[in-house]
Amino acid sequence: MKDKIPAHICIIMDGNGRWAKKRGLPRIMGHNQGVKAVRKIVKHCGKIGVKYLTLYTFSTENWQRPEKEVNELMKMLKNLAVKEKEELKKNNVRVKVIGRLNLLPEEVRDNLFTLVKETEDRTGLTLILAISYGGRQEIIDGIKKFIKSGEKDIDEEKFRNFLYAPEIPDPDLLIRTGGEKRISNFLLWQIAYSELYFTDTLWPDFNEKELEKAIEDYRNRERRFGRVKE
Repeated sequence: MKDKIPAHICIIMDGNGRWAKKRGLPRIMGHNQGVKAVRKIVKHCGKIGVKYLTLYTFSTENWQRPEKEVNELMKMLKNLAVKEKEELKKNNVRVKVIGRLNLLPEEVRDNLFTLVKETEDRTGLTLILAISYGGRQEIIDGIKKFIKSGEKDIDEEKFRNFLYAPEIPDPDLLIRTGGEKRISNFLLWQIAYSELYFTDTLWPDFNEKELEKAIEDYRNRERRFGRVKE
């Protein structure tokens, strides 16, 4: 069944705050626990042959959260970009970052760019971190780039080249944890034909077994892309 492993999985990692609240802990503890889930899923995706994994790490809407929480998240991102580097390199993971990165604090941005640079020669899983990211914003930014390019004619394939990471294939499977059943402005262009999988499991509790359940569900679906099977 190796051929039925989705080449590209994207995940909306929802439920860190609720996980912490259920335990009477501050929200940042939920985010810390969520990082542990990320480590497990990244490692397992590399092990089973997933080629691309996109994680909705911090949305453009997340900037509206309380300043203290945003500051803690930015500090966490800055530190993780350094702390996780050697482990990612050891596991042959290449990192890319997409989003309105100009909105990030300079230290966070610099650490992320260093991580990207130092893993660019890795040939295993490509881990795409969507940070300060919004699907509508990506499309708007693409339109601005298109206008600036001076191109006169456009179609879907041409427009794709103006998105944040045009070389990355569209996701085969989108997973959302935490019980909500919405897309929340994530990869709106790219998920046009992705299979959607929703689970009540909160992100900090999402592990290798939960991922395999999502993949098994994906395997049992027939992807027709609008066509009729004869």
